[in-house]
Amino acid sequence: MDGESGNFDACIASGGVALFPADTVYGLACAPEDPAAIERLYALKGRAPEKAAAVMFFALLPALGALPELGPRTREAVTRLLPGAVTLLVPNPQRRFPLTCRADPDTLGIRVVDVPELRDAGYAVLQSSANRSGEPPPRRLADVIPEIRQRVEFTVDGGDLPGIASTVVDLRQYELEGRWRVVRQGAVGPEDLSAALVSSSGR
Repeated sequence: MDGESGNFDACIASGGVALFPADTVYGLACAPEDPAAIERLYALKGRAPEKAAAVMFFALLPALGALPELGPRTREAVTRLLPGAVTLLVPNPQRRFPLTCRADPDTLGIRVVDVPELRDAGYAVLQSSANRSGEPPPRRLADVIPEIRQRVEFTVDGGDLPGIASTVVDLRQYELEGRWRVVRQGAVGPEDLSAALVSSSGR
């Protein structure tokens, strides 16, 4: 595991694109502040350049530390849902990670995953699923098309994954109004979301 994490670190730090297992599907990762690496990742996917991507952390504390301006209600919701198979859209008043936000710098998508091979990675990556845009996300390394597998700098094989993409939840109105909405249905269902978010909102 230490070797995997160290090689992953080196790949990201040197401007490479890594192929790795999340808690849902296989993904691509690169440094979130490296324009050239981001351009390569988008090109591998065929992703529209204006489309935002999420920032991923491999532990909760680095994620909370990177976003100190999160309000207490939103911060509690984040700690209830993450790590987990959700992507949270949160307010971004400091416009952090602008290259990931693209046309909407006031909104940031965040994920925190628990990947045994990468638990020592204490930094953020820009991440997106390891498929061509519009195609199904891969649950096995063998499902990743050769055009992607052969052009990344480092690969972590995590075996078979659930194969269901993360649920995307909009928390931008949560701090002041306790309101949230599901933008994309995925691995976490409405009952689990309600259990966490109604408790956090105090409603």
